[in-house]
Amino acid sequence: MADKKPHMNLIFIGHIDHGKSTTVGRLLYETKAVSEQDMKKLKDEVAKYNRPTFEFAFVMDQLKEERERGITIDIMHRDFQTSKYYFTIIDAPGHRDFVKNMITGASQADAAVLVVSTPDGIQSQTREHAYLARVLGINQLIVGLNKIDAAGFDKAKFDDTKAKVTELLKTVGYDVSKVLFIPYSALEGSNVAAKSDKLPWYTGPTLLEALDLLVLPKKPVDKPLRLPVQDAYSISGFGTVPVGRVETGTMKVGENVIIMPAGVKAEVKSIEMHHQQLQQAEPGDNVGFNVKGIEKKDVKKGDVVGPVSNPPTVCSEFTAQIVVINHPTAIAPGYTPVFHIHTAQIAATVTEIVEKKDPKTGQTLQKNPEFIKNGDVAIVKIKPTRPIVIEKFADFPPLGRFAIRDMGQTVAAGVVLDVVKKQ
Repeated sequence: MADKKPHMNLIFIGHIDHGKSTTVGRLLYETKAVSEQDMKKLKDEVAKYNRPTFEFAFVMDQLKEERERGITIDIMHRDFQTSKYYFTIIDAPGHRDFVKNMITGASQADAAVLVVSTPDGIQSQTREHAYLARVLGINQLIVGLNKIDAAGFDKAKFDDTKAKVTELLKTVGYDVSKVLFIPYSALEGSNVAAKSDKLPWYTGPTLLEALDLLVLPKKPVDKPLRLPVQDAYSISGFGTVPVGRVETGTMKVGENVIIMPAGVKAEVKSIEMHHQQLQQAEPGDNVGFNVKGIEKKDVKKGDVVGPVSNPPTVCSEFTAQIVVINHPTAIAPGYTPVFHIHTAQIAATVTEIVEKKDPKTGQTLQKNPEFIKNGDVAIVKIKPTRPIVIEKFADFPPLGRFAIRDMGQTVAAGVVLDVVKKQ
């Protein structure tokens, strides 16, 4: 049974056209999560849209618009099992416009597969996604060097791309001694589930075996409950049903909770996950829960549910350490971009740049600089434009990391060092 195996959330990241969806489709096929019949249907679909070789990608790209454009837009959730784990895949879009979906996805992931095309190497989004994964707290990473067939199964080409990605990951702050680099072809299936005789020089695990080498993160059950709301539904005869992922603590049936920033209180009547009733939900569980005593209008995306005894922190301003990833000019006090933090999106103003730091050593380089630009690491003060739940990264990591978006791209990412509570 799926629920007997430990569960992990896995995200696939990387540049557009490097084969994320095809990789996922291939894994689902090889682990029998999609049947031969389904594959045959998809092959026929592919012929209809004139996109040969896309059938594996189509497993994930279920929206019609995505099929016609051949890109991944929304986040899809699909389950599959290895010999050791029960995985939920969060398929994150690689297309530039869709990074905000990726941020929502990455903040739910326990581990990531960074897909890089062996012949093409590092591209702009490879870099952006690597930074984001690190800042958003994904500590376990597998690098899938896809399209090894297009590189002629050449060891030298693999080594060259691997060396470049290793450098990138070091810069971002990953411990590369713990990162596995897997050469494979999602299209042919070489080294995805089965070893390939075309890779006699490679002695490491297949992509599927590498997934079983991931380590289950320790669940923060000892902390107070924090559940950022992803959505809320009104179901007739049933009432209000918010949906979200338990980040810390536990949620129990019969418990009284408070929803911040509004401060409405409610009783948890029932909890459901994967169409099964639960008595209690734990960190990592994506659940829907029925609450008594509130209307749908009382709860929305970005709200956070917690215990009445320890309500989520509503912040009036916060101090953060940020890294500027991709800003066309520079960031100065008064700048008001959109912050993506847990499931919330909010405009907030950088009120002060406290100091600039050396990214390598963490030493102070400059106090109160006038501006910061790409590659800079800085401590800044930020004021949200409306009440929002934000926690210190040290206390509640999933509610204390964020990405800053502007002009259709991720300009910076960071972690919350300190919070001034709203009075």
